[in-house]
Amino acid sequence: MNNREINTDKVGLGTGDALLVIDIQNDFLPGGRLAVAEGDQVIPVINSYIDRFIERQLPVFATRDWHPKNHGSFIQQGGSWPEHCIAGSAGAEFARGLHLPAAVPVFSTGIDVDKDGYSGFENPDLNKHLEKLSISRLFIGGLATDYCVFNTVCDALNRNYQVLLLTDAVRAVNVHSQDGEQAINQMILKGALPITLAMIQ
Repeated sequence: MNNREINTDKVGLGTGDALLVIDIQNDFLPGGRLAVAEGDQVIPVINSYIDRFIERQLPVFATRDWHPKNHGSFIQQGGSWPEHCIAGSAGAEFARGLHLPAAVPVFSTGIDVDKDGYSGFENPDLNKHLEKLSISRLFIGGLATDYCVFNTVCDALNRNYQVLLLTDAVRAVNVHSQDGEQAINQMILKGALPITLAMIQ
């Protein structure tokens, strides 16, 4: 894996880097079935990250919640969440303002009835694509900080990727008021490096 040192003020982009956009879907935006407060505010920031990666011809990937109607996480099935991101529904579509190029590989999670699908790595194709492109460093942002971002970041670290957490491009569900802040602290403790768009060279 790439062990490039990170300057605390500036981060250069180069070979081995990839951007991973997590679950910026309609149901997670204000007005959606499982709305994340200020979730729409990540969109212009993520778009700027996407632009930086595309300009440098570096890969961009995206994940999406893609649940069956009877998914086990839904309240109707005894789970914790309202129905959301039903496969093929308008709520499962990417946010209209998200500028994902058509060619960006999309990895669906939460497909299995009995699996939460919080981590993008629950779809084995994600890791296969990263390995095929010799990716060593992942820039990760999206929704939500305390669930899908958190679990994806932790799984990436467990797979020995270097992870840069886009702290200006995440928002939390905050079932409890400090969940998002605690998730960020835990990701940093596990080895994720917090950055913002202003740090990208």
